[in-house]
Amino acid sequence: MRKLSEKEKLMLKSAARHFVLVALPVWQVSNGDMKAFAYGLAAAIIGPALRGIDKNDPAWGKVAAWLETDLKKKATKKTK
Repeated sequence: MRKLSEKEKLMLKSAARHFVLVALPVWQVSNGDMKAFAYGLAAAIIGPALRGIDKNDPAWGKVAAWLETDLKKKATKKTK
């Protein structure tokens, strides 16, 4: 099994936070209705999943990779 990169760890933490923030209120409101809870869980998962596959997302997509590379170049120029 391969190790997760720092970016993947950050993505998972973000998704877990979103899941908890959506799942807990849905659990409270559903009053044991498992169908309503299942829809709430789906809503909790869909948001981060869509963000994760969006290549133009500023935090995780191609734009983020470009920004990270650009910022690293600028940081190394300032330290020299």
